[in-house]
Amino acid sequence: MKRKILIIITLFLFQSLVRANVKPNGLFSNNAVIQQGVAVPVWGVADIDEKITIEFAGQKISVTTTKDGKWNAKLKPLKAGGPYEMIIKGKNTIILSNIMVGEVWLCSGQSNMVYQVERIVPEGNSQKLADVLIEAANYPEIRQFSIPLSNYTSIPETAIDINGGWDICNSQSVKKFSAVGYFFAKDLYKKLNVPIGIINSSYGGTMIEQWIAKDYLMQSPELEKTLKDYERNLNQFPSRLEKFQLDEPKLLEKWRSDSELAKSEGKELPRKPMPPRHPASSGGPTGLYNAMIAPLAPFAIKGVAWYQGEQNASRGMQYRQLLPTLIKNWRTTWSNQNLPFIIVQLPAHRNLKPELREAQLLTTKVVPNTALVVTTDCHTDTTDIHPRNKQPVGERLAVAARGLAYNEKIEFQGPIYESHKVERNKIVLSFKHVGKGLTTNGKDLKDFFIAGPDKKFYPANAVIKDNNVVVYNDNVKIPVAVRMGWNTTPIINLYNKEGLLASPFRTDVE
Repeated sequence: MKRKILIIITLFLFQSLVRANVKPNGLFSNNAVIQQGVAVPVWGVADIDEKITIEFAGQKISVTTTKDGKWNAKLKPLKAGGPYEMIIKGKNTIILSNIMVGEVWLCSGQSNMVYQVERIVPEGNSQKLADVLIEAANYPEIRQFSIPLSNYTSIPETAIDINGGWDICNSQSVKKFSAVGYFFAKDLYKKLNVPIGIINSSYGGTMIEQWIAKDYLMQSPELEKTLKDYERNLNQFPSRLEKFQLDEPKLLEKWRSDSELAKSEGKELPRKPMPPRHPASSGGPTGLYNAMIAPLAPFAIKGVAWYQGEQNASRGMQYRQLLPTLIKNWRTTWSNQNLPFIIVQLPAHRNLKPELREAQLLTTKVVPNTALVVTTDCHTDTTDIHPRNKQPVGERLAVAARGLAYNEKIEFQGPIYESHKVERNKIVLSFKHVGKGLTTNGKDLKDFFIAGPDKKFYPANAVIKDNNVVVYNDNVKIPVAVRMGWNTTPIINLYNKEGLLASPFRTDVE
């Protein structure tokens, strides 16, 4: 009995000592990048009613922990520079080193944002050039914090600690950086000449509703339906799994036969039959917001780069609500209704329907302080859902950020359809973001279609005139609508002279 009591006392004392140690949130660690020009929250845990002192870049502030042992301090706006030490004192002292002050961006989405630098191959070039790009990636003032994958929590984990650390960019560490995030950060760094931090919170194969808080999904009957669909899928999963297990021998036999035939004909091999994925395997609606977004706030960031939509490709109309809802949700999470939000439009792929790209485009038209990065010309393999040429995507993100978030007087988007008028048997299209003018780089305009009152679309001639585009087909006498790039694999070649591609569109938007 005495031995048990001694063990209990020892455990209590150990827990008290651990609890007494001041600890900042994991985002505040060695090599961190902290946002310049705004008040910077710094938070963590310690003992109840413990006085915490933070010293950083000439500032010294003190706070007292709350009854649940949490503390939250706020540094005054900082100027870009470093490296600095951050000293956090309670009953113990923590010294964090090599911290820079600069620009911090949250990069989020699914697998194309996850896609790592070590996998890139620049379009039309060899793996050798990719190796050269990696070898040259020595930028000690660019850092990435990769948020560990976390499948699901039922409520927003605002108090959760963040595991991980900041990686300094060099030819070895960069291999694990988000490729889009790296090229984005590199271009920003060269233009702004300040340290750049990217927080990579991405998860492959995920739907947008997994990144939205429950309260926001519940605001719309249409979006609330996603929660109910998820619950139905959970209930149906056991029977689906049982059916697969019964059918698996036949499915595998057919797969082997089809694979042998594909090999003999030099065709792409079919996918091996796999059991159905459990609906909760990557969180379900709201799960990733709770686990991988809410814990990041209120860490100060400049803006968000969002690359997602492949998993929602069959629900483009619904995405028109989902994406603005996510933006509203995250802006509220960071208490910044003007938080810049840059959307990477999905690339050309045989399974990506045009309605999803349209939803991304329409979001930038109705939600302030957003921008669109068009990518349909960044690769030629429309069978690969993961284009390997991420460099132009990141570079265009940087251009968009410079215009949207840093107010540079530059053209930061490709041409965006604005309006049209009918002139006899032709339709004249007007665009925003024409920059110094519309161009095709000397080639004929492609991928235009025109329709009359019967709404049947025919391939159309299109020419640039006075920074408008005139579209016609001599067989369509009374034109009513035009579409450009309205298919799964657009081959658009309408640019502005700044080299930014126009977004697919239709004038008969529903």
